[in-house]
Amino acid sequence: QVQLVESGGGLVQAGGSLRLSCAASGRSLSDYVMGWFRQAPGKEREFVAGISRAGQSTSYADSVKGRFTISRDNAKNTLYLQMNSLQSEDAAVYYCAAGAPTPQMIGQYKYWGQGTQVTVSS
Repeated sequence: QVQLVESGGGLVQAGGSLRLSCAASGRSLSDYVMGWFRQAPGKEREFVAGISRAGQSTSYADSVKGRFTISRDNAKNTLYLQMNSLQSEDAAVYYCAAGAPTPQMIGQYKYWGQGTQVTVSS
């Protein structure tokens, strides 16, 4: 069993940056493919970024490519999402997840965090 806890969300002006963290306990994160997802009010949860077990392979939604960077520190059992040039459409609750066969398979993740709110003011 893995417990995931996100942090780092908050209010930021458009064009600003935030760094989200996802701390894990229970098992080593190095066992899992991991991803970041987000859900805005009235919308479905969507894939944002994913990373392989060792961190050598990453993938991104087209909407965040070039602005967001996913990374992991398996020694610290922590996943990160660096978000730059934030836009109003990036406002959402952001979730980390662990355990899918490939990063984009949202329905296949075994473990989810509780989410952290990102609000972008214009």
